[in-house]
Amino acid sequence: MRNRDLEWLRTPVGRGFLLAAIATASTGFAMSAQQNIVANYFEQELALSGPQFGYITAIREVPGFLLIFLTAVFYRLSLPHLTAGALLLLAVGYGLFGLSDSFWTVAPWVVISSIGYHTWLQTQYALGMSLTAEAGSGRILGRLAAINNAGVLVAMVTVLVSFRYEWLSFDSTFLLCGLLALIAAVAIARFPHLHNGEVRAQAIRRTPLVLRREYRYYYLLSLLDGGRQQIFFSFGLWVLVDRFGLDVPAISALLISVTVLGVIASPWVGRTIDEHGEREVLAAVNVAYIVALGGYAFFDNAIAVMACYVLYSFIFPFSHIGAATYLRKVAPADEIAPSLAMGLTMQHAAAVAVPIATGYVLSYVGYQLPFLVACAFACLTVLVTRRLSPETQKSSRRLSEEAEARTFATVEAR
Repeated sequence: MRNRDLEWLRTPVGRGFLLAAIATASTGFAMSAQQNIVANYFEQELALSGPQFGYITAIREVPGFLLIFLTAVFYRLSLPHLTAGALLLLAVGYGLFGLSDSFWTVAPWVVISSIGYHTWLQTQYALGMSLTAEAGSGRILGRLAAINNAGVLVAMVTVLVSFRYEWLSFDSTFLLCGLLALIAAVAIARFPHLHNGEVRAQAIRRTPLVLRREYRYYYLLSLLDGGRQQIFFSFGLWVLVDRFGLDVPAISALLISVTVLGVIASPWVGRTIDEHGEREVLAAVNVAYIVALGGYAFFDNAIAVMACYVLYSFIFPFSHIGAATYLRKVAPADEIAPSLAMGLTMQHAAAVAVPIATGYVLSYVGYQLPFLVACAFACLTVLVTRRLSPETQKSSRRLSEEAEARTFATVEAR
């Protein structure tokens, strides 16, 4: 590491990036190792059926639906401390996951870990974007996504090797996930108070609850993305396990290939959004979703379906990063975090209902129908993205914030 890099890491922004990187890599490991084994754990240890996969997903998504109310209750907490508390819950939920022996005994740990998981999903973007000015939002989120994928890659290799040689069991892997989530909680608790890459003596006061018509396109993106992604998240790996017979090492190998692509491409994802804008990028990404989800529905070849999984997973980060950077361009600083929380609540308005409905449908029809429903969500999202125009859709409070900043800069210049 060069001296200039070392000097930068000693600055508040550099220290913040390092702490965010540690938390991101650790959380990436924990979440991905858990995701890697949980489908097989449900199938082999708990003997859950296809519909029960949908039901447990709905239970997991309830905290996401209630997230806006949870963050409103704790709005006086600084964002780093809120995040640290959430990661502590994630550690507890993951660590105790292996105590389960049925659908109902796993449900409490699903809920506890879900509270932490969903809180992290919204706060990580707000913390990341505080490290830089608006024009660099996509780049910084892309870099953190690459670090997340590096943690994921280590997790996938660990699970692949450990399960192949029986060094780890389901229970010990869950304990390891809990430990990594705890490390992330300790790291992020010391994250500095920043805004636009500049240190603040105090944390920005967050608005407890935000629901504005001016952010309607962000809400629509969140709602439609929630329906699409939860269908894929609920049944994507399950189809590969149940329909095509992939075991833990095979699933690990698939996820490793996806993760390697993510490590390489995530910084490019962020730069692409910064350079070309959310409108064009998100429209193209949702066309690609239609291709991937349609392939899941119509292909009857394991290799082809795995290729669709890789495509979907590769483009998935575009949606979250693009929606977050769009929101930052239209909302004032104190409304970004609660608006991200509202967006996740919108996602889970669909995410709670869709897995239950599609899980029920699986009892009567083939697995193809849920993926066709997900295609329909992607088609509607294409239409929404064509309406995005951050330059002309800034909220009244954002315009006032910019006017005040210009006035202050003029006074300072004099």
